Amino acid sequence: MDTKLEQEFIVLLEGNQNILHKICKLYTVDLASHQDLFQEMVIQLWKSYPKFKGDSKFSTWAYRVSLNTAISLYRTKKSKITTVDWDNSLANIRYEEYNSEEEERLKFLYDAVRQLNDIDKALVYMYLEDKDYTEIAETLGISEVNARVKMNRIKNKIKEMVAKQSVA
Repeated sequence: MDTKLEQEFIVLLEGNQNILHKICKLYTVDLASHQDLFQEMVIQLWKSYPKFKGDSKFSTWAYRVSLNTAISLYRTKKSKITTVDWDNSLANIRYEEYNSEEEERLKFLYDAVRQLNDIDKALVYMYLEDKDYTEIAETLGISEVNARVKMNRIKNKIKEMVAKQSVA
């Protein structure tokens, strides 16, 4: 790939890498798995980038590719993610550590969300990122009405989980 395309990709990825970190947080339970999944998502984004036409925002496209990567890897229930070699020129993407204080505060929410199925996890994540239902529906490949109905059901399910935790 040409250097201009590579530099463009790096800038876009660095500006949106929190998307990947948050998805990793939803689908992994330890730092090593988080880093492996992050790397695999970057690889898949890089492989797919030449086909990115700009019909949607980069962040929407990155959500879709990253979520599909996470869901595909974790549906197979692999204990360790198999990664592929990638171009060393991409090694200069600055990796930012996930804030551990914030992680602790959100631990209970993540624990509750982890109990949801893969699609519901993705929906909650995008909802918490203040994505509108149109973008959520487009990313997940469902109707906007379906996204709204699913989100209301998920909210009720999480409220029940919180209520049970409070009683315990």
